Amino acid sequence: MKVLLDTCTLIWATLSPSSLSHEAQQTIADEGNVILVSAASAWEIATKVRLGKLPGAEKLEREYLDVMEDAGYTQLAIDVESALRAGRLTADHRDPVDRMLAAQALGLDIPVLSPDPLLDRFGVRRVW
Repeated sequence: MKVLLDTCTLIWATLSPSSLSHEAQQTIADEGNVILVSAASAWEIATKVRLGKLPGAEKLEREYLDVMEDAGYTQLAIDVESALRAGRLTADHRDPVDRMLAAQALGLDIPVLSPDPLLDRFGVRRVW
């Protein structure tokens, strides 16, 4: 199964795995699954570290690519189709990163691994 991690799940998976639900831990640990991480999450992490809103994640931001590779995650670039889809989503949700994650998941027809019920507004399948 392919699954897209939302930023919160990615941070917890790398910095505080015990914060993940049991199902999330199993999904990530299952070597048969392809765990995708969006470039939007890298952008969000870097922005929040720069603004001081993500204390304790400075090393994750600094060594992001190595951490993702060591974890075996697959990077997901932002393409034009996903950007257009994100902009066209009509659900009431102002977070641009969540909009992009939803658009990417919808485009790939895969679930998002996330505790955030607001993603449900986009019609995204969510696992948690």
